Amino acid sequence: MKREIIITSDGSSTIHIPEWNEQYHSKHGAIQEAYHVFIKHGLEYVLDKSLTSTKGKNIAILEIGFGTGLNTLITLVEAEKKQVPIEYCGVEAYPISDEEVKHLNYVSELHIEERSDLFEAIHNSSWEEKHKIQEGFSLTKQKKFFKDITDSNLYDLIYFDAFGARVQPELWTEAIFSIMFNALKEGGILVTYAAKGSVRRAMQAVGFLVEKLPGPPGKREMLRGEKLKVKSEK
Repeated sequence: MKREIIITSDGSSTIHIPEWNEQYHSKHGAIQEAYHVFIKHGLEYVLDKSLTSTKGKNIAILEIGFGTGLNTLITLVEAEKKQVPIEYCGVEAYPISDEEVKHLNYVSELHIEERSDLFEAIHNSSWEEKHKIQEGFSLTKQKKFFKDITDSNLYDLIYFDAFGARVQPELWTEAIFSIMFNALKEGGILVTYAAKGSVRRAMQAVGFLVEKLPGPPGKREMLRGEKLKVKSEK
């Protein structure tokens, strides 16, 4: 399937699939969307809620749709600022090419030219192995379909960044969200740019407590789900 690099409204690049008329990130701003959905309402929310019981404990993140590596890069940058150790797992069935990576402008748009080695390390790290990208940040990339994830009670936070339900409705079903629910620890969080009623109902059906939040530029709303802790019997 043909893919092409385009520039979004905030100046950052993304990959466009003409056949689907779909992008890897919002055409209204790739970096803006990533920060709004996954950092502000994901990572920062988890830190504010103190889902990790002791300071300095690793936060485990699962990204559904590793794609261009943008979400990984900004999480690494923000985790370094906040001095929080991260264990990051990105799942992707169809990795992008080295040539496509060369044309992504995230390093310059984030004004971290002196840290370009980080983005290179993210993409150059081999699949199916855990790599230390820098102190306090490990990355495991897994080449697989989302339906094949078998992790249980492992993650504090899931970035659900799959292609939209318009083009891949099978990725937004109860079956997939049940896998996500099982992969999270109790009290864990899932955030996604999506806000469709069918998505919200699918999340609720498998046990998530779901809330609507203001969306990033170009979207009115987004969703965040929580896997509630089970109250112990006295």
